[in-house]
Amino acid sequence: MVTLGNGATAAVQEQISGLGANILQIRPGQGFGRGGGGPSPPDFDEGDVEAIREQVAGVSAVAPQAQSSGIAVRNAANWSTTINGTTGDYFTAQQWALSAGRIFTPAEERAGKAVCIIGATVQQNLFRQAAPVGERIRLRDISCEVIGALSRRGTGGFGNDQDDVVLMPIKTGPRRVTGNRDIRNVVVWGDPAYDSATVQASISSLLRERRNLKGGEPDNFNIFDTAQISETLSGTTRILTGLLGAVAAVSLLVGGIGIMNIMLVSVTERTREIGIRLAIGAVAREVLLQFLVEAIALACLGGVIGLLLALVASVSLAPLLQVPFLFDPQINLLAFFFSALIGVVFGYFPARRAASLNPIDALRHE
Repeated sequence: MVTLGNGATAAVQEQISGLGANILQIRPGQGFGRGGGGPSPPDFDEGDVEAIREQVAGVSAVAPQAQSSGIAVRNAANWSTTINGTTGDYFTAQQWALSAGRIFTPAEERAGKAVCIIGATVQQNLFRQAAPVGERIRLRDISCEVIGALSRRGTGGFGNDQDDVVLMPIKTGPRRVTGNRDIRNVVVWGDPAYDSATVQASISSLLRERRNLKGGEPDNFNIFDTAQISETLSGTTRILTGLLGAVAAVSLLVGGIGIMNIMLVSVTERTREIGIRLAIGAVAREVLLQFLVEAIALACLGGVIGLLLALVASVSLAPLLQVPFLFDPQINLLAFFFSALIGVVFGYFPARRAASLNPIDALRHE
């Protein structure tokens, strides 16, 4: 149970790492959405992006994003996907490499050229095994040249397919596809040499000033630190893993009671044998040691069999639960020694009962 719990923790950390390291996500509103009742907070503009890039220390890359959905078409194939208008800083901020082709040039960004870079999911559905670079796809009424293909990244931290995306220069993408010029997300990649909290506070102060927020007014934007999200979710899964371990400990306790009952029955069935041993000179501590060793051997043998069964179950269940199998020698040794301890604790009471029998009464037992 602990092995699967550790695998779940590792799976969560791997998915969160897909968001990138040292990354701040800036969105309008006070939560993941765009706020509750009342007027919607204003989106960001290019001036906000330039101000963050030029005025905040510790910022290595700033990538605005304007997203919309659309259908990508190539010949007879079509695929509904996310169109993300951004800049060349996006690839630096997200630390996302290309599997083929190149990124946008500054000239293409300024001119709003109809060029695009596609994710692995889009490539698979539109091009199959064909090379996409140099080909053209259509996004609504725009014919777009594919200049690059993103490397596969898989599922994101929130269960989304990160590879199902088409990246275009921000002046080309959603602006020309839907007419939307709003920047609803800004990705900031911080310099690892700078403290993330300090960079976050500087961005917050700058945006409050640019959005004319007074001292008592709450922020109408939010900044998410991916490291904090990762720590929070990993901490939650660790707590759940500890809970699973506690449940397993209760089952071991119940197993110990079973061992005690079996040994008590063994003492009753072997009363005459115990009486004969005591009558020919065995001392009480030798009888006590005999039954205690039997209880410990029984518990240890059960522990080894249990570990082998747990190993097989973990290897079988991990793929079904879509979590990695992580073998932890420490937790396996702990389980084995706990089994031995169960034998000592619950085997002592039957052993003491056997050692305290009166030899005459034991020989008369039928």
